[in-house]
Amino acid sequence: MERGSNPVSRRKDDEMKHELQGYLRSGQHTHAEDAVDPEPEADDDIRPAPSGPVPPPGPEREQAEREAAAHELHLEMARHLDRTVFPADRDTLVRALRDRQAPDALVEAAEALPEKGMYHNAHEIVVALRDRSAL
Repeated sequence: MERGSNPVSRRKDDEMKHELQGYLRSGQHTHAEDAVDPEPEADDDIRPAPSGPVPPPGPEREQAEREAAAHELHLEMARHLDRTVFPADRDTLVRALRDRQAPDALVEAAEALPEKGMYHNAHEIVVALRDRSAL
């Protein structure tokens, strides 16, 4: 018989594994009731800082901050623009963002895009803005 610090018996451990099988296979919550599912993230929730070491002040830190800003812009653009908008030029993107009541910072970023560019997804928008040094 094993003696350890595990407060759960083997039988209870097997029951817990069986309960989690559906979740582990599907990657989604398997609760039948909505009340037991975790609440989704809200727009005004505080986001934790990215994990990992904090770079020292200087060019490395500035580069990390630019990459974090580009990543955040990419997520916000993808959140406010669905696939039906693309491919789109600058004016179409600005109009779509305004129609979807996107934050002013996103609309201003879209207005900073080159006039003659054609964009097929949010990543291309971020790359174009990075090339124009708008980030």
